[in-house]
Amino acid sequence: MAAEGVVRAGSRTDAASGLPAGAGHPTGPNSPTGTGSPQPTGSPAQSGPTRSAGTGTRTRDLRQLVTYALVGGSGVLLDLGAFLLLYNVAGLHEQLANVLSTSLGITNNFVLNALFTFGRRDRLLLRYLRFYCVGLTGIALTFVLLAVFSRGLGIDPNLVKAGSLPLVLVFQFALNRKWSFA
Repeated sequence: MAAEGVVRAGSRTDAASGLPAGAGHPTGPNSPTGTGSPQPTGSPAQSGPTRSAGTGTRTRDLRQLVTYALVGGSGVLLDLGAFLLLYNVAGLHEQLANVLSTSLGITNNFVLNALFTFGRRDRLLLRYLRFYCVGLTGIALTFVLLAVFSRGLGIDPNLVKAGSLPLVLVFQFALNRKWSFA
């Protein structure tokens, strides 16, 4: 508990300042709720002194977004590489190649996000199913983009697939954070 705060006579104090945890914070003893009990700030994997709710949350959010983007980058490379091989080399239909390559990227990203981004290793099957459902939104969005831009406008499916990835990544981060790893 020393990393998060020191407990003395039933009250929690901030290890860095020695002040009661949450003093002056919206969730602390001076809060409008009047409960006097500090609320947790951050994930279970977070360590270090207790921070103000706003600063600690923003730091954790930024760290998660950066890690998610790095993990997503590995999934994008795997997804795009598999798509290029399946579509261009194996000769699969663009939509089938998209489903298979995206499924591979989703599975890669789930494992890495569970381990590194969100630090959640409980209820893995349920979380994977949720993560995959969010991934299906990416498949559906890419399906529509391929249909419109590739089939409808004649743009190379490789370019459409590559162009869809950043949009899908941002959308899925929000969904996964709020639902899959909540």
